[in-house]
Amino acid sequence: MPWYAWMILIVAIGSIVGGLMMLRDTANKVELTDEQRRRVAERNAEMDAKDAKDR
Repeated sequence: MPWYAWMILIVAIGSIVGGLMMLRDTANKVELTDEQRRRVAERNAEMDAKDAKDR
Protein backbone atom coordinates (compact mmCIF):
# COMPACT_ATOMS: atom_id res chain seq x y z
CA MET A 1 0.00 0.00 0.00
CA PRO A 2 1.44 3.42 -0.89
CA TRP A 3 2.42 5.92 1.79
CA TYR A 4 -0.51 8.28 1.09
CA ALA A 5 -3.02 5.48 1.64
CA TRP A 6 -1.49 4.85 5.07
CA MET A 7 -1.68 8.59 5.78
CA ILE A 8 -5.39 8.72 4.85
CA LEU A 9 -6.03 5.67 7.03
CA ILE A 10 -4.22 7.21 10.02
CA VAL A 11 -6.07 10.53 9.62
CA ALA A 12 -9.45 8.75 9.41
CA ILE A 13 -8.80 6.62 12.50
CA GLY A 14 -7.44 9.66 14.36
CA SER A 15 -10.51 11.75 13.60
CA ILE A 16 -12.83 8.95 14.74
CA VAL A 17 -10.95 8.45 18.01
CA GLY A 18 -10.67 12.20 18.55
CA GLY A 19 -14.39 12.68 17.97
CA LEU A 20 -15.25 9.92 20.43
CA MET A 21 -12.94 11.37 23.08
CA MET A 22 -14.44 14.85 22.61
CA LEU A 23 -17.96 13.41 22.88
CA ARG A 24 -17.01 11.63 26.12
CA ASP A 25 -15.49 14.79 27.59
CA THR A 26 -18.50 16.98 26.79
CA ALA A 27 -21.18 14.52 27.92
CA ASN A 28 -23.36 15.75 30.79
CA LYS A 29 -24.26 13.37 33.57
CA VAL A 30 -27.99 13.27 34.30
CA GLU A 31 -28.79 13.58 37.98
CA LEU A 32 -31.99 11.73 38.92
CA THR A 33 -33.88 11.78 42.18
CA ASP A 34 -34.76 8.50 43.89
CA GLU A 35 -38.37 8.92 42.75
CA GLN A 36 -37.31 9.33 39.11
CA ARG A 37 -35.05 6.27 39.34
CA ARG A 38 -37.92 4.23 40.76
CA ARG A 39 -40.25 5.34 37.95
CA VAL A 40 -37.64 4.50 35.30
CA ALA A 41 -37.11 1.05 36.84
CA GLU A 42 -40.89 0.43 36.88
CA ARG A 43 -41.22 1.53 33.25
CA ASN A 44 -38.32 -0.72 32.22
CA ALA A 45 -39.89 -3.67 34.03
CA GLU A 46 -43.21 -3.02 32.27
CA MET A 47 -41.54 -2.82 28.86
CA ASP A 48 -39.56 -6.02 29.54
CA ALA A 49 -42.78 -7.82 30.52
CA LYS A 50 -44.51 -6.53 27.39
CA ASP A 51 -41.60 -7.64 25.18
CA ALA A 52 -41.56 -11.09 26.79
CA LYS A 53 -45.32 -11.40 26.25
CA ASP A 54 -45.05 -10.37 22.58
CA ARG A 55 -42.45 -13.03 21.80
